[in-house]
Amino acid sequence: MKAKLLTLLSLIGFTFWAQSQEISKGVMRLNELRKPACREIINIPDVNGYKVLKCDFHTHTMFSDGFVWPTIRAQEAWQEGLDAMALTEHVEYHPFKDFIEVNHNRSYELIEEVSKKNNVILIKGTEITRQTPPGHFNAIFIGDASSYIEDNASEKDEEAIMKAVEQNAFIFWNHPGWRPAIEGSYEWLPFIEDLHKKNALHGIEVINGFGFHMKALDWCVDKGLTVMGTSDIHNLVEHDYDRSKDYVHRTMTLVMAKERTPESIREALNAGRTVAWASKYLAGKEENVKNLFNACVKLLPSHFSQENRDGTKTNFYEIQNNSDLYFELELTAGKGTQKITLYPMSSQLISAEAGQSSLSYDVINAYVRSDKYLNISFGLQ
Repeated sequence: MKAKLLTLLSLIGFTFWAQSQEISKGVMRLNELRKPACREIINIPDVNGYKVLKCDFHTHTMFSDGFVWPTIRAQEAWQEGLDAMALTEHVEYHPFKDFIEVNHNRSYELIEEVSKKNNVILIKGTEITRQTPPGHFNAIFIGDASSYIEDNASEKDEEAIMKAVEQNAFIFWNHPGWRPAIEGSYEWLPFIEDLHKKNALHGIEVINGFGFHMKALDWCVDKGLTVMGTSDIHNLVEHDYDRSKDYVHRTMTLVMAKERTPESIREALNAGRTVAWASKYLAGKEENVKNLFNACVKLLPSHFSQENRDGTKTNFYEIQNNSDLYFELELTAGKGTQKITLYPMSSQLISAEAGQSSLSYDVINAYVRSDKYLNISFGLQ
């Protein structure tokens, strides 16, 4: 009787095990090896009532010179926690044209429906690919991309940009420093000034992929242009970025928008409420970077006071980073902890000599000009 019971229990156990392995007709499904279908959450608090949207407005697929199909871009955007993205295929450059029909709208059309399903805002865009100088320009919030000029003759440069202006596109200058050896390629040329005066240039890529074009940040600040950060990704994001580090993400634009809608994104871009983000690095206009930092980082009141041998007192504080951004701070004024590293969603203990009203730090990974870090003062309680 005992042997029969053990046999029955063994059969029941095997049945449950077989069901969990989905064994059917001699085929075992190894589903435990599959990567879970989950979307990353990038935690960044609201900034002065604005939602901080994670956006990549410069990506490529095989419909220009990228190495992946458009659906891969849609999957990556969902998995990596983006709020919005744009496919910006080259108008004038199609290395795979012998294998894929040149159609400037097709990559957008292929993922328009799945992007809605994934709750990722898909912005229609293109890359106007002129010779360097003047270089490349992205146009987003466009209409029909097939109306753009494919003739790459220099005398057509302004006409090519004006096609985007006619569609009320948001236009930004791409990676101005990508080929600095070419004369005039990393300069504020008369052609660029002319576009600016005609309101045909609205922003500049300050960070493109792994390139921080530092002079471009100064141009944005001085000319009132919107600071952009993009991946300009051609390969798989996982191929190019070391995602094993928790602070590494694709390069993107942090857009401070009223709502999570295309209309609010456009309004924020027009208003210049952006910060370029490249994992450890932030770049933007001082007001925007400071507001972002203050939303993410909090210094709590002192929780302990220590008597020192020389009669002085040292107060201890907890400083919190309530975001997935990364900050490095170096003391510039006051007596306290010299260097602070705030990893994503973490806190640190710091100390300061008692009797001071504040400590000031340079945030050495946050640029507000090419030669200037964000400087922050913490009031001491």
